[in-house]
Amino acid sequence: MDAVADLFQRLLRKSGQPANDDLKAYIHTLFLDGANREAGLFSRVHVRADDTVSGFLGVLPVEMHFDGRRLLAANCGTFACDDRDSDPFAGARLLRDVLSGPQDLSFSETSNDVSTDMWRTMRAGVLAPYSLEWLRILRPAAFALEAASAKVSAARLLSPVAKLGDAVLRRRGGKQSWSHYTPFAGKADALEAKPADNAEFAALCVDLVARFPLRPAWDRPTLEGMLKHAERKALHGERIQHIVRTRSGKPVGLYLYYGNPGGIGRVVQIMAAPGHEAIVIDCLVRNAYDRGLVAVRGRTQPELLQAMIGKKCAFLHTSSTVVHARDPAILAALTHGQPFLNGLAGEGWTRLIGDRFG
Repeated sequence: MDAVADLFQRLLRKSGQPANDDLKAYIHTLFLDGANREAGLFSRVHVRADDTVSGFLGVLPVEMHFDGRRLLAANCGTFACDDRDSDPFAGARLLRDVLSGPQDLSFSETSNDVSTDMWRTMRAGVLAPYSLEWLRILRPAAFALEAASAKVSAARLLSPVAKLGDAVLRRRGGKQSWSHYTPFAGKADALEAKPADNAEFAALCVDLVARFPLRPAWDRPTLEGMLKHAERKALHGERIQHIVRTRSGKPVGLYLYYGNPGGIGRVVQIMAAPGHEAIVIDCLVRNAYDRGLVAVRGRTQPELLQAMIGKKCAFLHTSSTVVHARDPAILAALTHGQPFLNGLAGEGWTRLIGDRFG
């Protein structure tokens, strides 16, 4: 674990500092706990001739439902490989070894271009509707400043100017546009988005995911455990975990995102009852705006992608959702159906994405 944590810190976190005990302990908890051993799925390391670790592919077991069957899936998330010049095929060997395991299907939602090419050589498919990031800009001047400050910290000194610019745009009013967001009255005002604890949130997730033909076989204890992991994402900001209900109290959707005033919100999950997707998205965006965020972004899913048309969202590709299965029926359901993937059905809930260790 020490070697794997150092590899993660150096290659994925781009840090010159050695991994601390908090990161080492968390990687041990995530990849070496009882659930992984019981499922028979294991993470893999690539070892050099001198017994030093040069690569790691983290595997999380996920039970899934499909066509009345119970499937075992391998969530292949954390993938880091060193020595690309001296041993360019180390990553491919790691991936091939994992894909030859006992699972019925394998997937990753965070595959970069290099990893995606490796998956494709193993006859994996890329799910295009799941492989986009959506972005809704709420305060354009402040958003531009926040983006610039990631490279030039002194840019934040211009914050008063950005606030003035956004105030001018806001006073223009009019319809929604790429240049600004205006919280108009609408159907979302007939709903209430309120904080939910992990038990309430998990119970509704189980209900809402049931309509998908290929989906995680979640139970409430499993989901509550995942949401416990998701309580800490210090790099992304405050956690907002809401259930959206009608005035009569009927739940129609939920969302989980992170963000602080002046920052960009990171959405882990949006779920909605059929026909309520657009309204739930409106509730999330309004909440982010009211809390002072400059923009909000998240991963696409097909039913959400359609609901975002007309909401002035931009779409970009940063990583791919890739899938692999030996059974043609499962592969067809993944590539031509609408499986429930990404977010909580991926690795977005782990502390490895968005948290600060130590």
